[in-house]
Amino acid sequence: MPVSAVEFASLLCSRLCHDLLSPVGALNNGLELLADENDPEMRQRCLDLLSESARASANKLKFFRLAFGAAGGFGETIDAREARAAIEGLFGDNHRVKIGWLVEAGVLPKPAIKVMLNLALIAGDALVRGGQLDIGAELQGETIEIVVRGDGPRIVLDPELRNALTDADESLITPRAAAAFLVRSLVAENGGQLQVSPPDAPVLLFGVAFNVR
Repeated sequence: MPVSAVEFASLLCSRLCHDLLSPVGALNNGLELLADENDPEMRQRCLDLLSESARASANKLKFFRLAFGAAGGFGETIDAREARAAIEGLFGDNHRVKIGWLVEAGVLPKPAIKVMLNLALIAGDALVRGGQLDIGAELQGETIEIVVRGDGPRIVLDPELRNALTDADESLITPRAAAAFLVRSLVAENGGQLQVSPPDAPVLLFGVAFNVR
């Protein structure tokens, strides 16, 4: 049974709440510790925790605004530098994932930005022990081609996400797979194709091509 717009909104809200719970919870814990702590050294550690959690929350919100929301106003394109900053903010602080940016275009259509960001999110999360995340995009006339590649010592693409990226049963879509389902929907709406590397491949590779006009 196809996922309705209301059902997808619910799945997406659940995903956002789950991802923001950790840094927001850390902010609350830090404030509680700070209120009860008198030792200067421990207070500084609490302040460092608060700063780190606040930065993580802000980075996630900036990323989700571009990946899921209506960022960029009512125009049809978004500055590609915003997408790069969002990806680097999400993964760059922990130095666990290194980002390779292979996008020369200054601006890209909104659907392309959303597909790129969500595939980067999926691939980055699949690098459970860190690694290299490369994002590339190229405009060829009225078609855009996007490639996202993840390489690391351990790569795990959740079967739920693989299911959502393919033409499998939509009744199995979960909040965790909301980003993958959004990618598949955007590609399908624009008459495109999505390729995913097989489970036994040495690297994780996503390839997308769809019309932008």
